[in-house]
This record gives sequence, structure tokens and C-alpha cells, in this order.
Amino acid sequence: MAQTPQVAPVGVAAARSETDDALRPWLRLHRVPGIGSMRCKRLVDRFGSPRHVLEAPVADLAAVEGVSLRLARAIKRQAGLGGDMETRELDRIRRIGCRVVTLNDANYPALLKEIPDPPPLLYVKGDIRADAANIALVGSRNATAYGIAATTRLSRDLAGFGMTVVSGMALGIDSAAHQGALAGGGRTVAVLGCGIDRIYPRENDALYHRIALKGAVISEFPIGAPPEAHHFPLRNRIISGMSLGTVVVEATRKSGSLITARLAAEQNREVFAVPGNIHSFKSTGTHTLIKQGAKLVERALDIVEEFTAVLQAAPAPDRMPAACAPCKEPPVAADEETVLKQLDCYPTHIDDLARRLGMTAGRLAALLLQLELKGLIQQLPGKRFCLKNGG
Repeated sequence: MAQTPQVAPVGVAAARSETDDALRPWLRLHRVPGIGSMRCKRLVDRFGSPRHVLEAPVADLAAVEGVSLRLARAIKRQAGLGGDMETRELDRIRRIGCRVVTLNDANYPALLKEIPDPPPLLYVKGDIRADAANIALVGSRNATAYGIAATTRLSRDLAGFGMTVVSGMALGIDSAAHQGALAGGGRTVAVLGCGIDRIYPRENDALYHRIALKGAVISEFPIGAPPEAHHFPLRNRIISGMSLGTVVVEATRKSGSLITARLAAEQNREVFAVPGNIHSFKSTGTHTLIKQGAKLVERALDIVEEFTAVLQAAPAPDRMPAACAPCKEPPVAADEETVLKQLDCYPTHIDDLARRLGMTAGRLAALLLQLELKGLIQQLPGKRFCLKNGG
């Protein structure tokens, strides 16, 4: 017996068609070579919608600030093309299970609309909220154990205060920021430097899907766009632009995270920095930010207290999430305490410890094992040891 084909209800099909029709002009205008986000916003603001931009005469288009006669003609050429490109793009959007939020959409992040060059459209997997209290956490891809621990703790505690953690899903600090927010039961948003169907880096495949379930993965780049180098500075303006402030945890003097911090300052947003070891080159960037006026951060409350007016539940000065409550430390013997005093948040090789303490390798290894079992220190590759969770 032949099976009856499954047909979507008329109302659902009609709604999809209407959504597609509204999206087509955005997709077409967005593809105009050389238009850029700032010019696109100016044109939409001037004419009211992408459809009206595409229908406007060349002379009227060229009268808009920043729009040359050449660009105006390119817009008219794009307007005259067939709709095959948009149809293919809409098919891809449905196939990968994402949606597109445009600049005029009620779900478009409200803070992001305020920057001079907001992306005209965002490809979204997950739940993006216009009024979320977002905070950006960024830093080094080659982070230290201290940087990872500090980021995880901060993002977990910020989630406990109801803030949404925004980062770029890179390895190191970005990944720790997303993971900390998820561990704290909160929301997190990953902003990609490639198409939303590309998981980059590949090591973050599982994290990508967890973020999409408990927050959102977003990108301004078309489906299939590779992670090209020039995409990441553009991505950074979205991270800072949709956030109340940006926290830099670990960064060298030439770190891309400093670009995000600079963009945040230019966007009139708060800039925070977590101090590190004064002898570590990996913290030179964060220390420079502090010298330039960034607020020094030791705990989540240092960040939250700047935004109590916009948070739904303003925390009392002495309030901290339950996850931050200090744990009772296990008892430590005198010789274990001697070893602990030689460790800090930066890894030290066992041979260096043995020389410092004048202790045999066997005796030291036994004490380190006891401290590790008590959860006070952690061992890193290469027989290096540091205090757990940044001390």
C-alpha cells in the first residue's frame, strides 16, 4: 500500500514562506560586494528595509553617507539578479537547523545594535536573547593552568549571578569560559569566525553542541565560510559589542584579546583584566590594560557590582553564588605544608622542587601524591605541579 505523503499544515507552510520572503532581501543586500556592515546599516536606516534599499534609485542610494556611485550601481545590479542564491541559502539554513536573526528582528541583541557596524544578520543555533546581561571573557589560546582555573571559576560564578558568558570558542581561555558557565548551570554564547556549520577548532565539537543546547552559537559569516584570519577581528567586535563589558584573563602584549578590549572601550563598554604572575609574559597584556585603567578583577563580584542596575536581582555586597562558598581544606601535615609553600598557580617541575627543598625525588613524589589526592595541587604533563584551581 502506498504511503500517504506527510504534508505540513497549511498555516506552518504559509508562515515559513512569509519568513523566507522577509529574509530574501536581507540575504541579497548582505551579498553586495563591498557593502560592509556600517554601510548596510546606514542604508537600512535611511530607506527603512533592505527591500526598499534594493528598490531605491541609484541617485538616492549614492546620496547616503559612505555610499559611492560605484557601490550604488552594485546594489542595483544585485537587486536585478534572480533569486537562486537566496533559495540555496534558505535551503542550507533549514538543512543545518539554524535560523537567521536580522538587524530589525526583536531577538537581535539590543547592545549589539548600538555599535557603529552591527552585523546586518546573524546565523544562530540555539536561543539568542535581545535583553540578556552578557559579559565577555577572552584570553590566550595557549593559557596556563592558572588562566584556565581563574576563567572557569569566574565564568561559573558569573553564571550564578544570572549573567550570560560570551566568548569565541577558541582553545584555552575561551573554551574555559564556556565550560565554566555551563558548569554553573548558566547560559553561554559562542561567536564564531567562520560559518555556523563549521566547528573550529575541531577539538571543540562536543562543546559546540553543548553551547547550542544551553545558549547559542552565532556567526555573521555565510554558511560554509572557512575560518580565515581576517574573520577573527570582525568576530571580536561582536563579542564585545553584545556585552556589557569584556574581561581579559590572560594575554600577551600582541594578543588578539587586546583587540577585543580596545573595541569594548571604543564601544563605550567596561573593560576588566585579571592580574597574573608579574614574571610571566603571558600576563603582560592584562597588566598593560590595568595600567591603562581597566578594572582589576579578583572575583566575580568585582564585575557584577558594576552592573547591578541592569541585573534582575542585584547582589548584596557580601553575596556570592553557592558555588563560590569556600570549601573546608583537608588537614595537611607539616612536611606537606613545606611543599605547598613552594607551589603557586604556575607549574614547577619536580626536579626544581626537589633542589629547592633539598629533598630526595622519592620522598617528594610521595608528598606530591598525597597533596594531589587531597585535591590541593594538580599535576600537569612533564611532571610539573601547581596549586589546584589557581590557589
